[in-house]
Amino acid sequence: MLSAILIAGCTSPKCVNEIQSTQLVKTTRCWNGQPLPAYKKGTPEITILRITIPPKHTLPLHTHPVINAGVLLKGELTVTTDTGQVLKLKPYDPIVEVVNTWHYGRNEGDTPAEIIVFYAEEKGEPITIKKAKNNHLHNKELNETGKPALYLNR
Repeated sequence: MLSAILIAGCTSPKCVNEIQSTQLVKTTRCWNGQPLPAYKKGTPEITILRITIPPKHTLPLHTHPVINAGVLLKGELTVTTDTGQVLKLKPYDPIVEVVNTWHYGRNEGDTPAEIIVFYAEEKGEPITIKKAKNNHLHNKELNETGKPALYLNR
């Protein structure tokens, strides 16, 4: 009976307090349209991070060698690739992050941005790699704020 309600949906007032499930995203592609890479054959490992980015802060240029996705819980976040592709997120927007693509995030808002990110990697594999030397535009933004960017890694 419950499965029939969940599948068919329920519009009666009785169902208002029932469990609801909303699919935020289901895709085979990153937010910029690139296909997601195949999973590796080793032991799987899942990492879940809650990342808080202070207002007006920019993360360093980095890449993820693994599939990852998240949901912005609060604030705003702009993600920019090194080729200039841009994604703007507002609260509750999902993101299927780019893989093996240099990019950075920037909180352009006046309040902290908080995002939960799920990484699906092979055990022991890094989830984020920072670019060693970068002279990307966002470094200028960092210098203007006079504050270091917050960057969380596992």
